[in-house]
Amino acid sequence: MSTKRVLVTGASKGIGRAIAIELAKQGWKVAIHYGQDRAGAESVRSEIGDASSGLYGADLSQGPKTAAELVSRVESDGPLTAIVNNAGVYLPLDFTGSGDEVFEANYAKTFAVNFDSPLRIIREGTKRFATRGGGKIVNVASRVGFRGESGAALYSASKSALINVTRALAVELAPKNIQLFAIAPGWVETAMAREGMESRLPQILKDIPLGRMATPEDCAAATAFLLSDGASYLSGITIDINGASYFH
Repeated sequence: MSTKRVLVTGASKGIGRAIAIELAKQGWKVAIHYGQDRAGAESVRSEIGDASSGLYGADLSQGPKTAAELVSRVESDGPLTAIVNNAGVYLPLDFTGSGDEVFEANYAKTFAVNFDSPLRIIREGTKRFATRGGGKIVNVASRVGFRGESGAALYSASKSALINVTRALAVELAPKNIQLFAIAPGWVETAMAREGMESRLPQILKDIPLGRMATPEDCAAATAFLLSDGASYLSGITIDINGASYFH
């Protein structure tokens, strides 16, 4: 029986669902986190069967305490050897045109889900990993963590922060055999992106040299590699998943 156990946040749909399913195929026991979509999480649990290692609901927009408690709950059912911080929100914002109340609400939720909660999850996870001889964390960032994009100032900032904390902690925690990575998807065929895709699809595809958007499975394959023994000498890197549409 596998002793590898991983927490995947936001695993009820999209990229998180694909990651949970792929890691289950690779022999991981998967702790499935969801925010609101319990039915989706139940569907993932049903699909991966015996590879499921628990279902955990937590609204990560509620802040650091909720994130820390999530890790404690998951760990109470067994030790983790890896974490995938996938849960995220994308809330478009007219930076100067929106009212102050809208701006503050967007800022609070974007950073709570995309950076503050992952940071606390990383902290709680790495404290435990340090006592066990090591562990791995993959953070799901975004192409816009490296480039500007209209309407996404706060989203971009939150993902850039996640990328840079990945780099910093990879250096700091390497002596403890703790590895941190990120993936940075561009356009992905998920519900989060779909609202902006339909009207812009021709232009989106024109700007992607490979001629298609990424699938959630593309993101899952990169994540599985980073958590594999094949990535044992890597840490602090971000894998771009954007069809050659952007380099940095």
